[in-house]
Amino acid sequence: MAGKKTKELPYTLPEQFHVFGFSSDLLAWYDSQKRDLPWRINRDPYRVWVSEIMLQQTRVETVKPYYANFMEKFPNVGALAEAPEEEVLKAWEGLGYYSRARNLQAAAREVQAMYGGVVPDRPEEIATLKGVGPYTAGAILSIAYEKAEPAVDGNVMRVFSRLLYLTDDIAKPATRIKIEHLVRQVIPQGRAGDFNQALMELGAMVCLPRTPQCLTCPVFDYCMARQEGVQEDLPVKGKAKPPRPVHLQVGVIMRDGQVLINKRPEKGLLAGMWEFPMVETDVLRESAKLDVLCDTLRERFDVEVEVLGPLGEVSHTFSHLQWNMQVWSCSWIEGDDLPPNARFVATDELDTYTFPMAHHKIRDLMR
Repeated sequence: MAGKKTKELPYTLPEQFHVFGFSSDLLAWYDSQKRDLPWRINRDPYRVWVSEIMLQQTRVETVKPYYANFMEKFPNVGALAEAPEEEVLKAWEGLGYYSRARNLQAAAREVQAMYGGVVPDRPEEIATLKGVGPYTAGAILSIAYEKAEPAVDGNVMRVFSRLLYLTDDIAKPATRIKIEHLVRQVIPQGRAGDFNQALMELGAMVCLPRTPQCLTCPVFDYCMARQEGVQEDLPVKGKAKPPRPVHLQVGVIMRDGQVLINKRPEKGLLAGMWEFPMVETDVLRESAKLDVLCDTLRERFDVEVEVLGPLGEVSHTFSHLQWNMQVWSCSWIEGDDLPPNARFVATDELDTYTFPMAHHKIRDLMR
């Protein structure tokens, strides 16, 4: 029977979490130790929403300047909904995971059209917005609207795995659902937003992935993993597949102080962003790689080039791919009939175009 109970919902917290005031202890610590972050100056749901999208898989210190710039350019739902996509991507340039920016703008347009520019406060409505998953919905609803909804991110899963000595694989969706049920049971009325932020803050500042600071933890007494001395062994997380290596040849093609760039397709990886022409190749001989590069430039852009020599090598890792890029300095010989997605631009005008981080590294080589 014990095995059967672990599969039933909802899951039940140990009695000590209710008897000894877990929420009170955590909130007292948060009130005295919370970080001064720009998205915490008020509880405007749009500001909360933008911050939560930016913070996905991105460090707080990295996000801060981007957030300030983004909010200045797009201070409300209407401003974001009406902005050209290119402008939004430019403001996001360097943050990576660009689908977040596209989904955010698409959802802002939904909010503008369906809710008069007011971010909805009902779980069933906010969950339908593009790019808004269970965590983001819970964060907005709790922080902006004080709804008693859990916001379970990686930090929270780590904290609760240790607190309750959970050996469930946090990479599995069922584990997140289980922890959502557990968190929901200790959310205090009237301080749902602070409580969720306190859990995240605890994971970011104290209950660290590799070296948890147990002696300074405000909920030290509740932690079952610490009591058993296994806090550093948790959480359990299944190994993700390593990113697949992709070998690319990139041409930096110069013509009278201008360089050739092209726009990526409107769908797929780095959709709609600009790049230097490149081609995937697995051939090993250098001469063969250059033949493939020149043939591709001829076929795609109708240009003839001379390869002058190597500029250097660039590596960039995505969640599922690792680009290994050999970059070549090329001189244009002939060909002016470029396709609509390509153009020669002055090198001092490159800043007006939105490039992915991998191609910013190539611009560094050019300098």
